[in-house]
Amino acid sequence: MTKRVILMKYGELILKGANKYVFEDLLLKNIKKRLSPLERYEVRVMQSTVYITPEEDSLTEDAFERLKTVFGVASMCIAYQADKTLDDILRVVRENIVPELEGVKSFKADARRSDKSFPLTSPELSAEAGGAVLSLRPDIKVDLYHPEVTLMVEVRDRAAYVHAATQKGAGGMPYTSSGKALLLLSGGIDSPVAGYMMARRGAQIEALHFESYPYTSERALEKVMKLGRQLCRYTDTMNVTVINLTEMQLEIKKKCNEEYFTIILRRFMMRLANIIAAQRGCLALVTGESLAQVASQTMPALAVTDSVAEIPVLRPLIGMDKNDIVEIARHIDTFDTSILPYEDCCTVFTPRHPKLRPDEQKVRAEEQKLDSDRLISEALATLREEKLACDRNF
Repeated sequence: MTKRVILMKYGELILKGANKYVFEDLLLKNIKKRLSPLERYEVRVMQSTVYITPEEDSLTEDAFERLKTVFGVASMCIAYQADKTLDDILRVVRENIVPELEGVKSFKADARRSDKSFPLTSPELSAEAGGAVLSLRPDIKVDLYHPEVTLMVEVRDRAAYVHAATQKGAGGMPYTSSGKALLLLSGGIDSPVAGYMMARRGAQIEALHFESYPYTSERALEKVMKLGRQLCRYTDTMNVTVINLTEMQLEIKKKCNEEYFTIILRRFMMRLANIIAAQRGCLALVTGESLAQVASQTMPALAVTDSVAEIPVLRPLIGMDKNDIVEIARHIDTFDTSILPYEDCCTVFTPRHPKLRPDEQKVRAEEQKLDSDRLISEALATLREEKLACDRNF
């Protein structure tokens, strides 16, 4: 039985120069962590490729599925390992690759040899591999420019690797390589996508959720926790802090001009997020805002909100339209959860005519009507935490 291994090729990590080893070590750590619940695997790296070899004879499909969501990888495949001889490489092509080409109408063969002592050149090896396919599938067409499948033969240091089903990797940078950030996680479509996008850039994600129980239901909180667990397919675990804003919202509604309600609430959210971020060692806040999507996301509104932020506010969706965001939400499987009909705190006590271009001086004048320190202290008293982990049944 031909041994199967997983090959994972680097993405932009390859450009990191003298610091490459730092990112490489994190990538290997993340791969090993992702595989830890399974049988034992040897994980090694050479020439910007990670080799994952089962210590037993069989490679589980679950291992490959788990590794699809590891950031820092440009492409990946399950390859058949062959001896570095032409005879064994062609045997693997005939016995293992040709059966995988059932129904395929066109292909091309491509060979690479990092081991220059191999007696055939890359073009010669490509021709031999292609000929092995055609000897058993004379009906299949060779197409050098737009093939349905590319048969790859890679002759490397220890062995040769043959594969014909390369997939796109998760991309980005290794998770945790860019510091820690606090995601303001609501139950909507946007914030889980924002968390995913920053995790893909290497940010370690912690989450903060604001609830308005009993105006929002327990089902609404369950929905947010499910979104968090779905994000854990990329982050493995996530700490979520929950703070209740009900009393704060009632006080703002009672004492402040209605058209400023949303912007005042969002400024309080930022102040609370500053505190939680400092406690958790987060270097930035992450939100799912998209420019001009709603009244609180106009440039003037964002400026007034950001003026109370003490650390950078990262908005990876800021230039995207809703269709773009929905497409990513579907890709990461959070969309169906996000559209469940449970309200979040931002939809409670929504003003009829929110201010589109709030003036910060007027906002501050409205805030003077409130005992801000007391409201923040009371909100923090409701704080509770939960550590989420990925449910692989999602």
